[in-house]
Amino acid sequence: MSNPEDFTLGVEEEFLLVDADSRRLRPRAEEVLHDAGSELGGKGQLDQEFKQSQVEHGTDVCHTLEELSEEITRLRRTLMAAAERVGARIAASGTHPFSHWQEEGAQTTPKEAYLGLERDYQRLAREKIICGCHVHVGIADPDSAIQVLNRVRPWLPAVLALSVNSPFWLGEDTGYASFRTEIWRRWPTAGIPEPFESRADYDRLVGVMLETQCIDDPARLHWDVRPSQQYPTLEFRIADVCLTVDEAVAVAGLVRALVRTCHAEALDGRPPARPRAELVRMAVWRAARYGLEGNLIDVMGQRSVPAPEMLAILLDYVRPALDEHDEWGAVSELVHQVVQDGTGAVRQQRAFAGARRFEDVIDFVVGSTTCPSLASASKVRL
Repeated sequence: MSNPEDFTLGVEEEFLLVDADSRRLRPRAEEVLHDAGSELGGKGQLDQEFKQSQVEHGTDVCHTLEELSEEITRLRRTLMAAAERVGARIAASGTHPFSHWQEEGAQTTPKEAYLGLERDYQRLAREKIICGCHVHVGIADPDSAIQVLNRVRPWLPAVLALSVNSPFWLGEDTGYASFRTEIWRRWPTAGIPEPFESRADYDRLVGVMLETQCIDDPARLHWDVRPSQQYPTLEFRIADVCLTVDEAVAVAGLVRALVRTCHAEALDGRPPARPRAELVRMAVWRAARYGLEGNLIDVMGQRSVPAPEMLAILLDYVRPALDEHDEWGAVSELVHQVVQDGTGAVRQQRAFAGARRFEDVIDFVVGSTTCPSLASASKVRL
């Protein structure tokens, strides 16, 4: 029997702060968050991120996709308004197109936890100016969370491919749809974990990691999926921050349906698939490299397939869960709209293709951050 806390939704989004004129990174996070927090009156969660030119929000606990859409929209607009009051803007992009990690805007936030990471990881930390989208799905039972974690692993590359939104880095087109993924995968605490036999098995590994000083806190396990240390949720961290509200809702809706599907399989006693770690890693790389513009790896079928076909396979897999909760129409339409219109990465590249100015890319991203650019609420009933 499900707990009332099961299958709730929450989303954390990280954003870049950019100067309204130069469009370069701007280290004004403390001012923006103080202003935005006053406007919110304590509702919703705002926080600093690793760099002084980044801000983060976390939605309240949501039960429906409509609630989630309203929450993300409200928080994004509040942050944008606060940023504008100090001559800045927020930009939903996984990387900044041209600002350098050595610039003033890329200074590490002076909090001991962040400074400690910089001392330990050195240049990896100094270059970490990247923004992701973290989806929390409620699972109250710790053992159930591990059973779901074991089963979602093969499907995470497709989720990444849907969200890709970071093609540029240091003033060049990297050739990757999600260069944020490649920057982040260098960290030894990143990636998709291997399956666990039980929650006790997971806890033992965490204990060893702490004992050997690989990490100083369980929250330093920056895996693409992990049990949250703060909430009774399974946290998915593989996605780039999404360009629009609609895309964030699409990713969250797809992830929750995946959790529901895998939870049901665990209850039925179906053993999880155990694909080779090497194949899963290659599938993540392929998703980061091409997004939806090339072939992805169907880990379960052990074959290479066009990206839209891989998304169709994932949608078919989770359709019973979407149908049961009357979410098939909204999620499938939003996903198909991204396939049709292009991912955030593709649309950033289109913005650059005109005058070939990276400032135009920032203007496009800023304009998209608080205004859904895909199917509107009038077209897709959430």
